[in-house]
Amino acid sequence: MFRIETEVDKNRRAQLHRRLRDTNTERSPVLRALRGTPSEKEVPLHVWGLNEEGLLAGGLVGRTWAGWLHVDLLWIDAGLRQGGLGSQLLSCAEELARVERGCGFARVETWDFQAPGFYRKRGYEVVCAIPDYPPGVTEYTLTKRLGCAAGGGASGGAVQGAS
Repeated sequence: MFRIETEVDKNRRAQLHRRLRDTNTERSPVLRALRGTPSEKEVPLHVWGLNEEGLLAGGLVGRTWAGWLHVDLLWIDAGLRQGGLGSQLLSCAEELARVERGCGFARVETWDFQAPGFYRKRGYEVVCAIPDYPPGVTEYTLTKRLGCAAGGGASGGAVQGAS
């Protein structure tokens, strides 16, 4: 017999996370090999597009982990869409992930009314479509091969021409 509880509990969540991680490490040779390497940790990757006044015109928030760039958020001010800023931000993030962090792949989730076409035009392929998530909307997961990581680092952290 078990007692079931439903409250949010940060300590139990952390314990559950550790136990699942340990189980996954035990069962997966790939994850086991990842432990203790620099690729084991998620590292934030942010790219910002600023206007002439230094105000936010758009941005990309992502992270790298295990040789993958995960694009979490990409937004461009409505008046600046179709001007190339989104492509610049995405290209910059991909290049940083590939060159500085050794990533070979990228992934993103987007809804049907957001940007699946934008990502497809930039080499991403749909690998999953979830209809009615949320109801009436389709969520897509897209991935892209970034190519081989070249030596050296990308220069600078600014996106040029992002006005």
